[in-house]
Amino acid sequence: MPMVLAVTEMQDGRLRKTSREVVSQARQIADAMGAEVTALMMTGPANAEEGASLGSCGASQVLLARATLLENYHGELYRQAVLAAIAQTDATVVLFPATSMGRDLAPRVAAARGAALASDCTGLTWQEGGLIAQKPLYAGKVMAELTLTGPLQMASLRPNLFPVRDLFPGQNAAIVPLELPALTAKAVLQEVRRRDASHLDVSDAEIILCGGRGMRGPDNFGLLEEIAALLGGAVAATRAVVDSGWRPHRDQVGQTGKVVSPNLYIMCGASGSIQHWAGMSGSRCIVAINKDPNAPIMQRADYRLIGDLFEVLPVLKEEIARLRG
Repeated sequence: MPMVLAVTEMQDGRLRKTSREVVSQARQIADAMGAEVTALMMTGPANAEEGASLGSCGASQVLLARATLLENYHGELYRQAVLAAIAQTDATVVLFPATSMGRDLAPRVAAARGAALASDCTGLTWQEGGLIAQKPLYAGKVMAELTLTGPLQMASLRPNLFPVRDLFPGQNAAIVPLELPALTAKAVLQEVRRRDASHLDVSDAEIILCGGRGMRGPDNFGLLEEIAALLGGAVAATRAVVDSGWRPHRDQVGQTGKVVSPNLYIMCGASGSIQHWAGMSGSRCIVAINKDPNAPIMQRADYRLIGDLFEVLPVLKEEIARLRG
């Protein structure tokens, strides 16, 4: 029977939400193909049991690649693990999350196998023996539809766009050890600097408040942090803000930062350049707060508030706090 392989990603010892999105979409593709779904979980010596829960999303089995060298992401070592999983399952379709890991890993695997790859997909279906992928091009100015061909087809899926489907509640997938080759790499990982676990990654956030140069300085981002805490969201930044040293690069959204697709994206004091738009155009609802009615984002936002953000944001914070009780 044909097999769809869903590559998952771990963070701080837990499966990221985008992993369940990839498995759910793999199940939908597999149903159209008449295939089964295998999820690949790459981890260190511990943190293996969580993989069984992927059965509720549609995985028939979970290939467990467990090794000390796989505890942290390493492009060359993970490439070897994915290639071993493809060989063990005879997978004809491989799906990745289009996270920082997936954007690095998927091309490595595709190059090694000479496979077709569609990256950063916002839509994916199966039709007449091939994947049909939709993805934005030219900083979101064009939406392309790609037809993949060949014996092995791959795609990476933009996070927060594909729903997590609880198809089989409570069902666990079988855990199958992956037969790993002797893992070798020319580059050696010397150090891992852990992010603050309390800091919600903008890639996973369903609500994002993004500050631009209009925030006037790093201290004023505290107001965005307070509102984000009330909403259960995350704070992002434009490239100009990051280049000025006001926020770390991990918070940058845009063509040279992260690509996000939250339910709500609130832009504060940012013009909305085409480079920034490329990173957040997949947002379901965009609210722009800017005193310049001619800023590019004001033409694209779903809701526009023209005014001084330092007058608007305190009122917004107070009202949200009141509604939240």
